[in-house]
Amino acid sequence: MSVLAAVTPVLAAAAPRGVDRIIDGPLFGEVFVTLVVIMDPLGNVPLFLSLTRGQDLPARRRSARLAVVVAGIVIVLFALFGQSLFHYLGITLPALQGAGGLLLLLVALELLTGKGEEDPSAVADVNVALVPLGTPLIAGPGAIVATIVFVRQAHGVRGAVALTLAIAAVLLVVYLAMRFCLPLLRLLRESGIHLLSRISGLLLSAIAVQLVADSVRAFVKAG
Repeated sequence: MSVLAAVTPVLAAAAPRGVDRIIDGPLFGEVFVTLVVIMDPLGNVPLFLSLTRGQDLPARRRSARLAVVVAGIVIVLFALFGQSLFHYLGITLPALQGAGGLLLLLVALELLTGKGEEDPSAVADVNVALVPLGTPLIAGPGAIVATIVFVRQAHGVRGAVALTLAIAAVLLVVYLAMRFCLPLLRLLRESGIHLLSRISGLLLSAIAVQLVADSVRAFVKAG
């Protein structure tokens, strides 16, 4: 929180004075920094390379674009209807965390065991840009809940503009990270990607277990 508190005023002060009339600068800075930390663009690069290892360069670029588009759609939908949907279905944050953790665990097991590597068509048939790249890796439980919280803090047109631009800016950063990581393929080669997929599977499984553990802890605390 100390880093966030220090960075947010800097981003807000950097905006021209005229812009401050149509956009809430402090809210923009807070949303941008928070979502960048949660979505972790650089941290998703190894997972992106591993999950798209069976695709050629144009297909990887399409996957990067599609993943960001899917993540954007998910976040916008939850920003508009998330609170009402959770209330109607009786879904809590721990339940969302647990579901996301289980889904990520399934993907992690495939990376660790190398399932599907023997059949190259399996990668083409399953569009990893939708799941798990778009969601829950980019637009995961943390990003969704943070967006819902920021929606409550956005007041008037200035707040809505700040929230919208901050989300768009973060998704642009995520896309650029995946788009320009592709030259790493020439350095790592196939054997490097194979090793990277195993390491990514281990890290992803740890993220999944942490999500499930947080979910169980929250349920126990609430009960």
